[in-house]
Amino acid sequence: MTPFAIAGIQMKVSAVASNVEMMKLKLNITMSLYPWVDMVVFSELCAYGPLTHTAQEIPGNFEREMQAMAKKHGIWLLPGSIFEKSEGKIYNTATVINPEGEIVTRYRKMFPFYPYELGVTPGSDFCVFDVPGVARFGISICYDMWFPETVRTLAVMGAEVILHPTMTGTIDRDIELSIVRAMAAVNQCYFFDVNGLESGGNGRSLVCGPDGRVIYQAEGNEEIFPLELNIDRVKRSRELGVLRLGQPLKSFRDHIGQFGIYQHGVQLPYLNSLGPLIKPTNLDNLAKLKMEENKYEPPSNPTGYKGFGEL
Repeated sequence: MTPFAIAGIQMKVSAVASNVEMMKLKLNITMSLYPWVDMVVFSELCAYGPLTHTAQEIPGNFEREMQAMAKKHGIWLLPGSIFEKSEGKIYNTATVINPEGEIVTRYRKMFPFYPYELGVTPGSDFCVFDVPGVARFGISICYDMWFPETVRTLAVMGAEVILHPTMTGTIDRDIELSIVRAMAAVNQCYFFDVNGLESGGNGRSLVCGPDGRVIYQAEGNEEIFPLELNIDRVKRSRELGVLRLGQPLKSFRDHIGQFGIYQHGVQLPYLNSLGPLIKPTNLDNLAKLKMEENKYEPPSNPTGYKGFGEL
């Protein structure tokens, strides 16, 4: 058995004020309660919320603060994502930090949530990284998982655990929960999905194992959920099959050349017949309304502490 403990932090996110100090506090509480945790994952856009006017250059102050926190606690840290501005463009970018406080890799979300994440440029590179002696990890952000090619590519690159910060506050959360289970099963991997609350989502974070079964599902309140994963289960599933039945990764490998729709230059008349992507035209007004909405939110418990194992 190769044990590795990951804690997800599902916390309230403001759209009008920085959440960084609260992230630090939650992280300190997490490591005080669960000093055996090896990695901590926050939700998408947790630090500054869902509005693109918060975009900042990377590297910057946020990364430096998170590097100090990772080094302080000696943990791997994925502090959600932030909007990154670079060369006149905005990306939704996640950073991975090792226990020495070093930046290991960065990932730019490949599928912004169009039409509602308008103005955000898609990233172009898949992202995996190794925790020495433990496993290979892949990063996917929110809407990325609606495109099965993304998680499948990470699995083909060797990812055994998918870290998936998300920010879903819409009525399709039930659909997303089914996608998490499906992606874990068909790619025979752990899938660690962390959602936020309030302006950061409607909670219900979900962790599934390589057979697609639910290991833990949070509710709609602030929570810390530390889980020790048995990484050896991934290799066993991939070698022997999901529940000792289907072997989807091996079957994909053996028939990988038959997917003609992915060939460069192929004609796709049906997809082209669907028309252009519909995009709203009043996003500036929407941002102002979201900021106004947040003014009326009641003050939160400064720590959110409710009891052992839960924030």
